[in-house]
Amino acid sequence: MNRSRRSGKHWCYCNATSKRTTSRRLACRGRHQVYPQLRVCCFEHSRRDFHPQRRPRCRATNSWLLRTTEPRRYSSVRSARNGSGMSIVVLGVNHRSAPLDVIEKVTISSEALANALQDLLARDNIRETVVLSTCNRTEVYVLAEKFHGAYADVRDFFCELSGLTPDEMHPHFYSQHDDAAVSHLFEVASGLDSAVLGETEILGQVRTAWERARNENTARTSMNMLFRQALEVGKRARTETSISRSTASVSHAAVDMAVDLLGTMSGANVLVVGAGDMGAGIAKALAGAGAKHVTVMNRSVERAEELAQSVGAVVGKFDQLSSAVAHADVILTCTGAGEVIMSRSFVDAARAQADNKQLLIVDIAMPRDVEHSVGEIAGVTLRDLHDLRDWAQAGIDARQQEANQVRQIIGEEVQRFTQESISRQAAPLVAELHERAESIRRAELERFSSKLGALTPEQRDAVEALSKAVVAKLLHSPSVQLKNSAGTPQGERIAAALRDLFDIE
Repeated sequence: MNRSRRSGKHWCYCNATSKRTTSRRLACRGRHQVYPQLRVCCFEHSRRDFHPQRRPRCRATNSWLLRTTEPRRYSSVRSARNGSGMSIVVLGVNHRSAPLDVIEKVTISSEALANALQDLLARDNIRETVVLSTCNRTEVYVLAEKFHGAYADVRDFFCELSGLTPDEMHPHFYSQHDDAAVSHLFEVASGLDSAVLGETEILGQVRTAWERARNENTARTSMNMLFRQALEVGKRARTETSISRSTASVSHAAVDMAVDLLGTMSGANVLVVGAGDMGAGIAKALAGAGAKHVTVMNRSVERAEELAQSVGAVVGKFDQLSSAVAHADVILTCTGAGEVIMSRSFVDAARAQADNKQLLIVDIAMPRDVEHSVGEIAGVTLRDLHDLRDWAQAGIDARQQEANQVRQIIGEEVQRFTQESISRQAAPLVAELHERAESIRRAELERFSSKLGALTPEQRDAVEALSKAVVAKLLHSPSVQLKNSAGTPQGERIAAALRDLFDIE
């Protein structure tokens, strides 16, 4: 089976307890045997018809062999390996790979994010890192010198965070590296990998994750370059296509789903619990949906008052949540409490105050605000993020044309990122080359200074400008060739020749 050097795919096919062999072959390089599915960069053969020599089949024994999300549709001419021999890697858990129970366990609150970033950076194989933790995913982006060491570091981090064993986490864990990792982040920023296709909130979440990492000094040259371009890709996708035209955000989709279930919001008593970004999105969407009786509750009364005033809602005190639940027809909750705030017994007791009337609860918090068994109470309809994804799938199917246009944009941007990353390999030598030429230029002007003494200041400036222009013209072609061929055997030959010719160490 041919494997691309830069596909970034790690296929997890092994069963540590199985006695039968798999269809994967053990590839050898000299005396060092490497499992192809664990290899970060397989050798790329120039002949398309080349088939590796067959080797005895061998069963992999490690149940933590790597797995990826679905295959990427993009590839570039050369791999985006940061220009330094290091790999850009993403490892994580999201709504496609894991149920809500698992996502809850690995969600990192805003308050805990700084410690998480420092914890990751302190591990042996991680040079830079950014953590993106939202209601639908927790992903760790790293710059890794040793891929498998970094993989183990992040795996251990997730296990410590969740309290799950490696075997329990294994079915839900995915990884991508190099071009595939870049493509994945660009998909995330563009809204292609969201539960609600094209939603806009994720772009702000990517920006916030990057800013937090920069503040903690865990995002440096490579992560800054990657995330800066990811934001550009997200903006370009929404500007050049209509991927986000009919779906503004997860919070808007939650309101749309509630309207779909109820038929109308105009006469309903609606309770919004949470006044953060998601709560603000819900409140604004409710105003657009015609809801006239909206109450906003939040632990911080000031934030609740500010939000309520902006949408014409009323403010409820958080310590009166039970009474508010009793009088509500619809509850949309999205706090960052990190724990259940409405247990089954709490909702049962509250409903007893209102003769157990019908109640719709939409919980888009992560971790969830509402105990799952609340949905078993007679007269209560509970919907969470899992239900929202299913509801939104119809819209996703209808907008595949826009999604394909975004994928084309991502393919172009991955190639641009790859080329820029590779060109960075040549930057130090190009700088040394220009410094060397500049020192020669100055030395020669100094040597002929006595012969130039009769020149006027204007004429001296003209000679200075002329000498600089000649040097720039002479170095332009080799500099371009060096950048364009960086990361290739030809580039190595050009670099070696330039070092010899210009006596550069």
